[in-house]
Amino acid sequence: MKTLKLLTYSALTVLLFSCGGANTPASSLFEIQITGKKAKFHQNETVNINLKNKKNKTINAITYTIDGEKVEVNNNKLVLDSKKVGNKTITAEVSYDDTTAKVSKKITVFAGTSPSIYTYEILNEYPHNPNYFTQGLEFYKDTLYESTGKREKSVLVKKDYKTGTIYKEHKLKDTQFGEGITILKDKIYHLTWQSNIGFVYDVNTFKEIDQFTYGKSREGWGFCNDGEKLYKSDGSEKIWTLNPDTLIEEDAIEVYTNSKKLIKINELEYVNGKIYANTWQSGQDVAVIIDPKSGVVEGIINFNGLKDKVTKTDDVDVLNGIAYNPTTKTFFVTGKNWDKMFEVNILKK
Repeated sequence: MKTLKLLTYSALTVLLFSCGGANTPASSLFEIQITGKKAKFHQNETVNINLKNKKNKTINAITYTIDGEKVEVNNNKLVLDSKKVGNKTITAEVSYDDTTAKVSKKITVFAGTSPSIYTYEILNEYPHNPNYFTQGLEFYKDTLYESTGKREKSVLVKKDYKTGTIYKEHKLKDTQFGEGITILKDKIYHLTWQSNIGFVYDVNTFKEIDQFTYGKSREGWGFCNDGEKLYKSDGSEKIWTLNPDTLIEEDAIEVYTNSKKLIKINELEYVNGKIYANTWQSGQDVAVIIDPKSGVVEGIINFNGLKDKVTKTDDVDVLNGIAYNPTTKTFFVTGKNWDKMFEVNILKK
């Protein structure tokens, strides 16, 4: 009896595979082919797309999607008008022989245009504590708040930006490495680097209101907000969108220029619908301007030369810290262990 069952099962298996049944891998039947077989494309580029029919199946219909969103393909032409740049998955759902199958192809969509180049003009110089390994810088109601890094030295301060006088200070635990901050509706949201924990404080008293852990983001780097949502960088090419009430990461963008993926996105500032971001270890003192909806790098700000104006010590490190003062409508920038903070205008070249 066992022998008969085994033979029956084997025969059924052979029948299923020979007829292209449910166990047949879709990739053995179909393959998505795109112009030049490359995996690097640009936003709004039109590409030739074709479905290779490896087993000459009778195809009834093909539906294409990009990251689950249906797209139109006319005469084998596909416009890559994805709202976001970065890694994408093109999927073809194929209806054939009274059944369906799905095959996918990974591509990377870069920005369609190169970023604009910006420079700066110095308006004022202010004192900055050279012991501050600056990680976050933000104005709130015309007062400057700063967070600093390094274990055993990480603090959050509220201060007079003109004199450097400290109004209030909160020290983190010695095991915690402070990172970016952002302030929304009288709450300070404060990241730590690798501890997988963030804090929420009352902006007036610095009393801790809440704690939160990170979701899919790997570390805590930069933080900013648009008045409704929080934006968090984690050292990768991603910037995550958080709900300020639940602190849940609800979405993410990937940051790309027209030619490269941008990683190590550090201190963030949201100004007039754009994210201004420092970049760590980029080789130059530059900041970038990012579209928070698409992830496209729209501008690069060349801050080279600022570091030459601070007192040279062994501790002086990279540019980091960018804040916008809505009262003066100017930017304030500094760096890790710099003894100066600069008020600047940003100018398009």
